[in-house]
Amino acid sequence: MGFLENKARARLFYRYFSKVYDQVNPFIWNEEMRDEALEWFGVEQGDRVLDVGCGTGFATEGLLQHTDDVHGLDQSGGQLEKAFAKFGKTDQVNFYRGDAERLPFQDDAFDALWSSGSIEYWPNPVDALAEFRRVVKPGGPVLVVGPDYPESKVFQKLADAIMLFYDEAEADRMFSDAGFTEFDHHIQQRKPGTPRAITTVARVPDDDTDHDDSNDDSETLEAEA
Repeated sequence: MGFLENKARARLFYRYFSKVYDQVNPFIWNEEMRDEALEWFGVEQGDRVLDVGCGTGFATEGLLQHTDDVHGLDQSGGQLEKAFAKFGKTDQVNFYRGDAERLPFQDDAFDALWSSGSIEYWPNPVDALAEFRRVVKPGGPVLVVGPDYPESKVFQKLADAIMLFYDEAEADRMFSDAGFTEFDHHIQQRKPGTPRAITTVARVPDDDTDHDDSNDDSETLEAEA
């Protein structure tokens, strides 16, 4: 397990990284990559969408171009403060402070779920993916963006020491273990030589009824009118 696959360390890291996140992020995950992923996601106006690991709201901003019913969740107070400053005062998004592995929502609460740049910090990614399946209605899409496993052995060792990097075979295992049966993986890259992202678009089974009890241990940041 990598150094940042620990919730306390990840929160501490983002307390400081949130200050420069919006300046650094475009070099790794830019608007073109986000918009391409949004096309695969396929949400429409009126869909209720949850953005897990919403950070400062980069993906949230893209989601709002497709539907006006967007909800953002993150475990980092620093990231949420940045996101709330962008969207909260205009009543565009409700934000929640919570854990991807214990989502504070009822079963089938959302039409779709998006998570980009978050899975690499989860100690138990299969548990989080199972939660995603629980809170999304049967037939709804779940999109997850994570860091693709590097090809260089030197970078592999470095990656393993920091956080979760994974390839398509590992993505197959994680999504299958979480109860998904339909999913596709896409490799995205800003330009040759830059870090690659692995973007998985899964669909909650139409006959999905295997749900656990919902959780309610979140802090909600309601947008003010």
